Amino acid sequence: MAATRERVVSAAGTARPYVQRALTDEEFRQNLRDAFAAARAIYEGLGGGRGLTSVASQVAEDEEIHSNLRRAIRELRQAADRIQEREQPSHTFRKIALLATGVAIGIFFNPFTGRSTRTWVRAKATRSSGPGQTGSPNGSSGELRASA
Repeated sequence: MAATRERVVSAAGTARPYVQRALTDEEFRQNLRDAFAAARAIYEGLGGGRGLTSVASQVAEDEEIHSNLRRAIRELRQAADRIQEREQPSHTFRKIALLATGVAIGIFFNPFTGRSTRTWVRAKATRSSGPGQTGSPNGSSGELRASA
């Protein structure tokens, strides 16, 4: 009996911050209202005492029902994120990597400078600068040359 009481007290203590946030967070409550409204629209659209087969075919084919389901799921996810105080990922590294990749593709495949840039990068990448060696293997100083 005492072990059960301790588990209940522990569970209540764990739930307390979530309940407090739910009571004070207006955006959380708005997410729940919107999810409920979407679910109600689905329910009202399916009402009418029809058979299971007709309801199932309507759910499968009706785009408005699909839209309301997506909205309800989105709102419930946002509410769950708010109540658990999860931050949305910023994807900063992903954005920078995509930008750098786009710039590199633009430079390497530019019709005016692409060929010379690729040749220069290939020479820099394949150059074996061992001890005592300066410059490129062909004796040039490694400057960029335009090839025709």
